[in-house]
Amino acid sequence: MTAQAAPKVLSGVAPYLSLDAKAAADVYKAAFAAEEVNRMSAPDGKIMHIHLYINGASVMLSDPFPEHGFPLMTPQAFTLHLQVDDADAWFNRAVEAGCTVQMPLADMFWGDRYGSVIDPFGVTWSMGSPLDKG
Repeated sequence: MTAQAAPKVLSGVAPYLSLDAKAAADVYKAAFAAEEVNRMSAPDGKIMHIHLYINGASVMLSDPFPEHGFPLMTPQAFTLHLQVDDADAWFNRAVEAGCTVQMPLADMFWGDRYGSVIDPFGVTWSMGSPLDKG
């Protein structure tokens, strides 16, 4: 039996979120066009690892494992930012998939169309695209 190679980790920093991994993967597929590239389950059926590609970067998920020091905690003090070509399309898709508007999209002084949402698991996601597309 040969082991399958793990998918490449994209980007220099890859967020690893401990939450309801199966449900989050489904929301992220609908909200952020995530592509699932790997999934590993524990013998008891809990999710040990889901690797997603979102907007050219890796995001990894697992169920909480408090017995190993990874309890379920309320997300705080961070935002996952998506720099995209069309913030309106990404933002609207996220809201349609169940994310709650935190900061409505607006044209910002720094030159982006920018806004943020909170996903059903409490994670904040911001989206921005350049106002000057030229």
